[in-house]
Amino acid sequence: MTEQRKAQRFEIQLPVEVLRAGGERITQSGRTRNISSCGVLFQAEREVEVGGAIEYVVTLTTESGATVNLRCMGKVMRLDRISPANSEEEVFAVAVTLERYEFMRPNGHAPVTR
Repeated sequence: MTEQRKAQRFEIQLPVEVLRAGGERITQSGRTRNISSCGVLFQAEREVEVGGAIEYVVTLTTESGATVNLRCMGKVMRLDRISPANSEEEVFAVAVTLERYEFMRPNGHAPVTR
């Protein structure tokens, strides 16, 4: 069986921070595992509710070392526990959609929404 996707996925590790899950404000850091124009799969240490709204920031770094924050809004599509069997630490793979995004400008001006 061949898997068909809406958009090409890129295996890339970038810093990600979850700001809101459902109606709850949280601060949780993690790393992306892959990203596409339709969504992101990231690794996190806290569960989030499948089907719930989510707000997260992906940090992109330019070749010169400057950073650009991409504030994203979407929905949690899947949550998988990926902790090693011998580990007491909980780690989850979180698959989320990318429904809206804003480039956060470092100079404090209003973000550009897409």
